[in-house]
Amino acid sequence: MSRTPSAFLRVFGCLLCGPALVTLPDCGARTAIELGEPCPLDAETRPCEGFCGSGTAACKNGYWGECQVPSVDVPCEGACGAGVKTCANGVMGQCVIPVMQRDCSSVCGPGHESCIDGKWGACDAPLPKPPVLHTTIRDFHKTQADFEAKYAPDRIDAGMVKTIIGADRTPVYAGNPTTPSTPSGKAGFDVWYHDTPGVNESTSYDLQLQEEPGKPGSYFFEDTTFFPIDDQLFGNDGYLHNYHFTLETHTAFVYRGGEVFNFAGDDDVWVFIADQLVIDLGGTHSIRRASVNLDQQKSKLGLIVGEKYSLDLFFAERHTIGSDFIVHTTIADVGSCE
Repeated sequence: MSRTPSAFLRVFGCLLCGPALVTLPDCGARTAIELGEPCPLDAETRPCEGFCGSGTAACKNGYWGECQVPSVDVPCEGACGAGVKTCANGVMGQCVIPVMQRDCSSVCGPGHESCIDGKWGACDAPLPKPPVLHTTIRDFHKTQADFEAKYAPDRIDAGMVKTIIGADRTPVYAGNPTTPSTPSGKAGFDVWYHDTPGVNESTSYDLQLQEEPGKPGSYFFEDTTFFPIDDQLFGNDGYLHNYHFTLETHTAFVYRGGEVFNFAGDDDVWVFIADQLVIDLGGTHSIRRASVNLDQQKSKLGLIVGEKYSLDLFFAERHTIGSDFIVHTTIADVGSCE
């Protein structure tokens, strides 16, 4: 079939409609051709700008090509420190931070912790073994002053002892001259933590703390029926358990920062850290709870990271019918590393 000159001109005209875009009414939608910006000489280049920065465009077949920008590394910051993100092909990548390490330590020595995927991991310093509280328990008869006394039970009797531990490392009575739960005053209280023939008998007792599952460096002791001297020393005084005793323990630790000490129990509980009273749960009462965050008490207690401090705990079970002794702590004594 032969083509007329007008048909040929329409087709040829579609190819010559302009240097950048050819569009004639008779050509239809398919004849729109993007030819780009004309350039004077093949292989010639010129500077250009793209999303990732400066680059060059090359002349090819009479038209300027796309702007070619080399990959660029851009500094960035994340939770783990400094890194880089790469801009390539007009797209900015994610911040890539190398695995970072920093020094850390435990009471048992130095270590390191690594930051991966924006999170600092656990310190790999050697951890202490679960500590043992070496205690002294003193047994009393139920007739001892302020034990099984006839006064309103289940109440906190705060302020029974002074806020600074005594020279012999026992609590100093602060009643003036008595307190609600110690009507016998100083004379009755002074024998609680001192061996007194005919008044009390004493024995040693070790409280072995355990490591909390899934919490390295956290330790606990829990006993909601805490009767460590049943049928011992003075005996049970006709009760099912021996309810009338006191307990004291003394240890030392190195302050590293972040330590906590939590106690729950009945009856009386006093805890001293760096010789200062930090928990005061005096009185005959049902279970009560108290917590100490050493970082929050740092200024008051005068704590310095890396220095060694004392921890002294005093407990009294002097009224039926329950006895609870619960400790949760991240404080470990310096001897737990051996």
